[in-house]
Amino acid sequence: MEGVVLITGVMAAGKSTVAQALAERLPRAAHVRGDVFRRMVVSGRAEYVPGSPAGGEAEAQLRLRHRLSAATADTYAAAGFTAVVQDVVLGPDLAAYVELVRTRPLYVVVLAPPPETVAAREKGRTKTGYGAWTVEELDAGLRARTPRIGLWLDTSELTVAETVEAIVAGRERARGCELLWHDSE
Repeated sequence: MEGVVLITGVMAAGKSTVAQALAERLPRAAHVRGDVFRRMVVSGRAEYVPGSPAGGEAEAQLRLRHRLSAATADTYAAAGFTAVVQDVVLGPDLAAYVELVRTRPLYVVVLAPPPETVAAREKGRTKTGYGAWTVEELDAGLRARTPRIGLWLDTSELTVAETVEAIVAGRERARGCELLWHDSE
C-alpha cells in the first residue's frame, strides 16, 4: 500500500492501534494522528460536541484539524512514505476529507464494530474518548450519515493483526473512495 490510508471510525473503535500496526507492517510509513492537531491548540480551543452550532468555532477548528492532517499526509506521501492517518472523520466530513487529500492512491478504511463492542473497549481504556458524546450517538451518526465509501470492517471479532490483514487484503475495496474523487471532478 502506497499513498495515503485514512483509518476512521468512532472513538474506541481501534483506530490508533490499527493505524500504528499497519504503519509498522509497511516498509516506509508514517502514522499521522489527527487528534494531535486538536491538542496543538493551547488556548481558545473549541471542542466539537453534540449541539455545536453549524458553522461555529468548534466546526471551524474541526475543519482546520482535517486540513492539517490531510496536508501532512500529502507531504509524507510526496517524500515516499505511506501516510497512515487516523482520526474520527464521520458523516459528510468523510467525503470532504477525501477531497482534501491530493495524493492517490487514497485508501479509506472505516472501523465499524457494533456499539456494545465499542462500549466495552471504552471501559477498558485508560483514556476516555466519550464525555459529551455517547457511544450510541456517535455510532448512529457513523451508520446513518457516513457515505459508504472505502472498506468498512466490523472488527468486533478480529485481533489487531487480523484487522491489518483484512485491510491489506481489502485494499482494492478501500480504494473505492477514488470513484467519489473522479465523480466530483
